Amino acid sequence: MTLSCHDTAEHIYATGLRNQWHPVVPSSFVAPGALRKVTALGEQWLLFRRADGTLAMLDDRCPHRGAPLSLGKHLGDRVACWYHGVEVTTDGTVCAVPGLPGCNLEGKKLVTSLPVQEAGGAILAYFGDEEHPEPAELTLPGPLTDPGTDAFLCYAEWNVPWRYAVENLLDPMHGAFLHHESHSMYDGDTTAKFRIRETDRGYFFEKTDQRGVNFDWVELCRTGVDWVDLEIPYPPSGGPGGPFGIVGMVCPVDERRCGVFFWRYRRVQDWQRDTWRFLYRTLIEQRHWEVLEQDRVMLEALPADADQRENLYQHDLGVVRLRRLFRADAEAQHH
Repeated sequence: MTLSCHDTAEHIYATGLRNQWHPVVPSSFVAPGALRKVTALGEQWLLFRRADGTLAMLDDRCPHRGAPLSLGKHLGDRVACWYHGVEVTTDGTVCAVPGLPGCNLEGKKLVTSLPVQEAGGAILAYFGDEEHPEPAELTLPGPLTDPGTDAFLCYAEWNVPWRYAVENLLDPMHGAFLHHESHSMYDGDTTAKFRIRETDRGYFFEKTDQRGVNFDWVELCRTGVDWVDLEIPYPPSGGPGGPFGIVGMVCPVDERRCGVFFWRYRRVQDWQRDTWRFLYRTLIEQRHWEVLEQDRVMLEALPADADQRENLYQHDLGVVRLRRLFRADAEAQHH
């Protein structure tokens, strides 16, 4: 199976943009020597990790009769289909057909294998269509690669279209209402004006009259993978490191489900890093899960046609801009 550029624009918009990288699942979901079935962009995939930690991602479909390879046996550097024993290497090549040695399937690359990379405790994969099989250049979020920044990954699966999860992040004003009772977003005005500020990798959507008080700005970054960066002010009781940052990514699972990745980070080193990690694990982490749960409950309650029956206003400029970008990409990827 190869992702097709002949899919309709609506199908691409619903199941995830092609020709870019997406997060798939946390790295910890696939132990050395393990197989794991995952769904991403509406398709079934097999994650395969060798004993040395090397990771591969294959179409979860045996080229012989279409049986799921994820039901098969891990043979170190290849997987054997449970149905008839056909063996496939991590690059998608059929290396053995035990029932008929020398069969013309042997030596052929018949299973789609996706480029993968791991960063910040997450597995990222490049989903290209048949016209763009080579991976796009990937620039990882700075907070995930900066040695002076410490981050914790929080991952959850929501019964929400992937676009709604991203739109929620491009909507800073919801923090003052949905999360008003939270430990970090209780302060600041519940009225505001916003503006869009272009950058060389996306755009900022920010309040024009408040900064450093609540969820006051967010940046959409398109660097081979789509991600957002935002900042939540923290009181001194939150420990060292100043404002609390969040890098967010979303994996389109299918038309109605997504995986959300939130790296909570602070710029801390040495003893401050130790203090921050202790405070996060013992006090702050549970509070953050409570905020995430508020988002999940609200987004899962939205009707399937929520974005078809709206009356938008100035605070929604960031969401409108996002939809235009995503729809333009979906149209361009459909021929």
